Amino acid sequence: MSSLLCLSVRLTVPDTDLRRQGLIAVNYPARSFGIGRHCTVTEAKKLCPQLLNQHVATWREGDDKWIYRPDAAEHVATDKVSLDPYRLESRRIMAVIKENLPQHLQRVEKAGIDEVFLDLSAHAHAVLLERFPELASPPRGAEPSEQLPMPSVSALDWQTDALIDLDDENADFDDPDWDDVVLSIASEIVRNVRAAIRHKLGYTCAGGIAKNKLVSKLGSAYKKPDQQTVIRNRAVRRFLSGFKFTKFRNLGGKLGEQLRQAFSTDAVQDILAVSIEQLKSRFGDDTGVWIYNTLRGLDTSDVNPRTQIKSMLSAKSFRPSISTVEQATKWLRIFAADIFSRLDEEGVLENKRRPKTINLYYRHGTQTRSRQNPIPQGRSLDEETLFSLAKTLLTQILQEGHVWPCSNLSLSVGGFEDCVSGNMGIGGFLLKGEDAQALNLKRLQTALEGQASQDTRPAEKRRRIDDGGIQRFLSKKEAPACVGSDNAAMGDKDDETLGIQEAKAVSSAVDDPSDLSTPSEAPSIQANGQGIPASAHPCSRCDTCLESLEALQSHQDWHFAKDLQEQERVRPAFASQPPITAASPHPGSRRSATASVPSRRPGRPKKAERGQKKLSFS
Repeated sequence: MSSLLCLSVRLTVPDTDLRRQGLIAVNYPARSFGIGRHCTVTEAKKLCPQLLNQHVATWREGDDKWIYRPDAAEHVATDKVSLDPYRLESRRIMAVIKENLPQHLQRVEKAGIDEVFLDLSAHAHAVLLERFPELASPPRGAEPSEQLPMPSVSALDWQTDALIDLDDENADFDDPDWDDVVLSIASEIVRNVRAAIRHKLGYTCAGGIAKNKLVSKLGSAYKKPDQQTVIRNRAVRRFLSGFKFTKFRNLGGKLGEQLRQAFSTDAVQDILAVSIEQLKSRFGDDTGVWIYNTLRGLDTSDVNPRTQIKSMLSAKSFRPSISTVEQATKWLRIFAADIFSRLDEEGVLENKRRPKTINLYYRHGTQTRSRQNPIPQGRSLDEETLFSLAKTLLTQILQEGHVWPCSNLSLSVGGFEDCVSGNMGIGGFLLKGEDAQALNLKRLQTALEGQASQDTRPAEKRRRIDDGGIQRFLSKKEAPACVGSDNAAMGDKDDETLGIQEAKAVSSAVDDPSDLSTPSEAPSIQANGQGIPASAHPCSRCDTCLESLEALQSHQDWHFAKDLQEQERVRPAFASQPPITAASPHPGSRRSATASVPSRRPGRPKKAERGQKKLSFS
């Protein structure tokens, strides 16, 4: 059974288009008079005097929409051809095709404005199992490599299909095999799709049903305009032998011309006699093998279900060439309008898809220049934005000089991406009106409930919290004295004799936990001949006893802050006195200093400068 089934649908344009006295499309009634695409309008009129020449729709300067014009042929130099009507109808045909195929089984590739490939493998396989349920599971004991029994039908109804005859080798075996059954099912599917297009849109379509894209494309053009051709696997060789290989995909250009010159023929039948070794020696291994397989109808390319465009181009070739900035700017205006009308159909205004880059191509003589800029993503994309970006690109090209005359100008946008949907603006995060009032009321109630719960806390916890804060480091609390002597308090005069370095040394000693005894291990110590309870914590500087380690730490911090305050306001008289050392204690001091007090640096101001303020400690 074939793994790939394809349909090539071709749309027949129902009128004759012309441009520069040359026909670019000819409908089938006109072809019956011998008129072809290479005929001029004058020649076509001679062959068919009643011929109606219809020019395609055009853009003209100042237009915001393409229209059909009776005088379009007279303004070829200033009008721009528009293919938007054909693109619109192509999208409508694509929609009808998808409506008539199961969504979970369809694979559709838009190959051009009038051509579509369909991979019908999964769809035909599902129908095959419905009609022949015995194929769903192999018989017991059967080998996987064993071939299927021949189908139980002796003939297939191809109805109005153009069925290609079998080649000479298979002419005597006309009974269908399973590949024929699958192709017959695919033919029914294609027939229904074509009928739906004709019924809903009024267009005729030609179809080709074969095992791959190469053969199906050739089959779609075999019986135009309103028939479908079925090329069974056993008839592929016979079908292709009547063609010129220049009609094959990728053989109509330079490669096909090289093949024709190499063997002095363009008939497939003649090239089939050429061995693969000859082709490989002429064109290389890869290309030689590809030509050998292609001429025999072997194609492994997949149907690529890409239906969304990746770029848009609007271009114009000038004969004669343009030579001024004004002319180029007018054409950029038309290009911007042309592209924007197509972007509108793609959903750019609904923020569905939008391009990321804009490109301008400019041809001067044999040189082609191009410039590219990103399209701002933070604002809406409209015709004026495209026109402004195009003028910026043109200015960049003109700055290089040597640009006139210009024979071709084109504007394109690319890098399409799906826009992010569902994003909220900043207004979506803000509450207004009744919602905002309700939220404020809820917050107020929560705050009141929190305050009430705070007031109902135990008195001990509230006191401990209220007693905290930085104030306890900056204010001296009345510590309980263990002894009733004058040594229980520290005199201000004695404090002034202590330098900052002594305060630091004492503070460091107290901060060491090893120097502080715990209540359970501290013995009773003597101070001024009196006993101090073991649970008390005396201060080493003023012999004050504190009831806890926390209180002692707070008390030592007060000493440290006091020393900082005194160091900041050193008396001027101290500047002329020698440093106080342990050998020369300060007069009136009850203890010897453990470190010298550094003298004030020379030049230090005696008073605070303007704007300064001395720290004040309790």
